[in-house]
Amino acid sequence: MRPAKSIPIERIENRILLIRGQKVLLDAELAALYSVETRTLNQAVKRNRHRFPADFMFQLSAKEFDNWRSQFVISNPGSKMGLRHAPFVFTEHGALMAASILNTPRAVEVSVYVVRAFVRLREIIGGNKELAKRLDELEARIEKKFSTHDQAIAGLLDTIRHLMAPPRASKKRPIGFIHEDSPESAD
Repeated sequence: MRPAKSIPIERIENRILLIRGQKVLLDAELAALYSVETRTLNQAVKRNRHRFPADFMFQLSAKEFDNWRSQFVISNPGSKMGLRHAPFVFTEHGALMAASILNTPRAVEVSVYVVRAFVRLREIIGGNKELAKRLDELEARIEKKFSTHDQAIAGLLDTIRHLMAPPRASKKRPIGFIHEDSPESAD
């Protein structure tokens, strides 16, 4: 077994995707980091489903799966070896929970690096908040003087702010069968 110290955080960061407004890792990526097969990870999760609420893990919808598949030009649906089912994705908390149920030395060791990668991405987003604050201050100064040049700068600031805005999160839907009498079905 190779030591986890050889895994640079950037390698994990590059695998983190933004889906439904959440930073997540695909089941196959997480399994590879933890040195287990994807099916082994998914079986362990199914045996411990009560430990994975919707904010820890969810399965891609058919539309998300098709979109993901087309973006990365992988897994021909007709192919015998291609992905036939939408993958599960794990949030930071889900990745930690997966390490705890796998309970292998590798999973426990690598989970520290996974958390560090998520934290680093949060810090980058926090940096964007500081940038947004500075843009607000600059915009306030520009609004005091209105020349055509200043209006162009104000338009540029608006465009930058629009590009920095996170995507809108859609309403979370529970995974699995929801019985009509359960509280989740009342939504």
